[in-house]
Amino acid sequence: MRTSTRSQKKTLRSITEGEPHLQAHCGFWQAALPRPERHFQFEVDAEQTLKSSIVRPHVNTIWSNILVASCIILTLSNWNTRRSVLSIIPTAALLVVYLALIPRPVKDSCFLPAVDIEHDIGPLSMRVTIVLISALGIETIAIGPSTTSVAPTLMLGLAKAMSWYLMALMTRYTSWCVATGLGTFSLTSTYDPFRSSSEVQALLYVVASFLALGQIIHAIPKQTRARTKLWACSIFFLLPYLANVLAIRHARSSAQHSFDNSQEHPVEALIKRAEADFESLLRKQSQTYTAACGEYHRRYGMNPPPGFEAWYEFATLHQSPIIDDFNMIYNNVSPFWRLSGSEVLQIMRHVENTPESELWLCTISGHQVKTHCRHHHRRFDRHVQRLFESLVGEVRGDLPDLKVLVNHLDEPRVLFPPQPKEVKQHGHRLLNVTNMSRQPVWDSITRYCPAQESRRGAGIKDPVATFGLPFVTDAFAAMSLCRHPEYSALHGLFMSPMSFRLLEGLVPILSTGSLSTMDDIIYPSPAYAEAEFQYVDIHDVEWDNKRNNLYWAGSTTGGFVSDDKWRQYHRQRFVKLGQNMEKQKHDYLRERNGVISRVKSSFLNSRSFDVAFTKVFQCERRFCRDQRAFFAVKPWADKDQALRSRLVFDLDGNGISGRYNKLLSSKSVPLKQTLLREWHDERLVPWLHYIPVSQGMEELPELVSYLTSTRRGQRRAKEVAEHGRDWSSKALREIDRKIYTYRLLLELARLQDPERRADGR
Repeated sequence: MRTSTRSQKKTLRSITEGEPHLQAHCGFWQAALPRPERHFQFEVDAEQTLKSSIVRPHVNTIWSNILVASCIILTLSNWNTRRSVLSIIPTAALLVVYLALIPRPVKDSCFLPAVDIEHDIGPLSMRVTIVLISALGIETIAIGPSTTSVAPTLMLGLAKAMSWYLMALMTRYTSWCVATGLGTFSLTSTYDPFRSSSEVQALLYVVASFLALGQIIHAIPKQTRARTKLWACSIFFLLPYLANVLAIRHARSSAQHSFDNSQEHPVEALIKRAEADFESLLRKQSQTYTAACGEYHRRYGMNPPPGFEAWYEFATLHQSPIIDDFNMIYNNVSPFWRLSGSEVLQIMRHVENTPESELWLCTISGHQVKTHCRHHHRRFDRHVQRLFESLVGEVRGDLPDLKVLVNHLDEPRVLFPPQPKEVKQHGHRLLNVTNMSRQPVWDSITRYCPAQESRRGAGIKDPVATFGLPFVTDAFAAMSLCRHPEYSALHGLFMSPMSFRLLEGLVPILSTGSLSTMDDIIYPSPAYAEAEFQYVDIHDVEWDNKRNNLYWAGSTTGGFVSDDKWRQYHRQRFVKLGQNMEKQKHDYLRERNGVISRVKSSFLNSRSFDVAFTKVFQCERRFCRDQRAFFAVKPWADKDQALRSRLVFDLDGNGISGRYNKLLSSKSVPLKQTLLREWHDERLVPWLHYIPVSQGMEELPELVSYLTSTRRGQRRAKEVAEHGRDWSSKALREIDRKIYTYRLLLELARLQDPERRADGR
């Protein structure tokens, strides 16, 4: 680098003489960059021409430097080659910006100008500062101020400025390669191993830190005092890594030695109870048509709908394991018995013609074997018509003619008042239609809780000792909004739904999922038939070859973010927990001398969690920016990546999750968190076919620890995966969805029969 005094030139000459490793290191940059002596003006005499080194051949060669650099780059990008290649774009853009800001003589027309760092650093830093402040001002005006605290940002900026200043001083006496080495070392050595989802990933950061530190040491002149003592800096990355390894071993050892005696973990008790419930479910199914009719009358106090015998033959022909348990259909339809068939049809016509109703009207002709769905302005029906057409084609003539209204939106729509008003306007019953998109909806959908709880009450199950952790012991009760007012601040659907057009009144609308307080008629989602959500066995991995962790990757759906409350949305809370973003206290169960107690610890075994967002959207630009800055967002993930892990998480988006059936069919065990009821709820037994997770997720660290770190837990996880997979192949097939829809349409056809009187059955 060109210096301003003869003494500085002499100093540089004395440093480079007799230092073959430094000469070779600079030789690498001369070979790799176009004429660096011209653009950065190294002034070295002819006798100082860079020589080959035989002392450190593995450190001071071009190929070894390329190898080290490639290893570090891939480590920083988590071995994502696509991400590594794309990083060239911002790097090139940054180079162009700095070249535009570097002062240059008027006569200098070279693309890469000569740089005298001591002379140019002042003007360059001022220009960079002005550009950054201008960019920040434009961003603040266009998007809004950042919610990030100002003090930490200023401290970080000051620390970076000081580091670059010290680097500039250091390079008076060393190679500029030291600057790049220090920058790399600062990135790799400060990586937090307590947030690493892989042991290999954590170890690679240690290796990368060693390589970067080695490059720094070998770039410093040999005669520099205490040069080799810089290896002591390895404690900056070795100590956290070793502390993390010891903490993981201690946690696994504690979990392994707990519950080995007479005491039973809550997971064991819940699974045993689920096994008994499932045996009871199978045992009570009717074996003949006469028995099925009798059971229908016993349950509902009425005769089955016309066409029930053809439905029974269709169900038994396709070996349906469920014949009697369709209570959800009856509960969805029974409130409409207070209306006559003609009134039901009148209401459907009225609602369908309401502007912006976002409803599809599907006309199903069983006798002509065809279906037609129409919408006021939409063309893509999300495969609703295909669902009904496939069913009509299967039954051929056994299905009556009818019409159904189908919700186009992901979110549920319908809320029944306890006692619907009989007031009519222009011949129609009054219906309240309210667009509540992107605003809180909790108060509106829970205001009829007292009446709903009495109408939808369920039996109380035998209690299971959970030792203060909120393991889901009753899935029905856990989904009840009326029993859990704390849910109002735990789910994006309640805080700011992406779309929510509430219909208050007796309106028969089909939706793929519904909340406990709402009254949509539930039908199987057409999304389950889409190629993206289909299970393909050859893409799965055998249990013993799967990673022993919990996996989830997805987007920030679930609500629209327009304020800083996004940290409380259900998906954001889960990813924040899985990535160990905040060192909060977690509860674990430990057994000592036969006594089980809760132990609080801020430790979370990040090796057991591989959780990340792959896309941030459904938010105002300001809050999209804040979320991208807060979370470690990963690039796009393969749709079958989840099948490489033993535990797979699934949770609500804007509505139901379309991947749930695929996970149930796989060789992994699904951990399910949801508040939305679906068509298969009555035939899936929690803790036998899947593992339910509470909305607060306080039990999740202990649950994952037990299922991944203990022999009993691992065995139980494998059993649940096998039970869920086996039952899915028998009760969640495409034909099972058709059997359910067939029975639902029979009930709806009877409901809208023009000859049926109010309360007539």
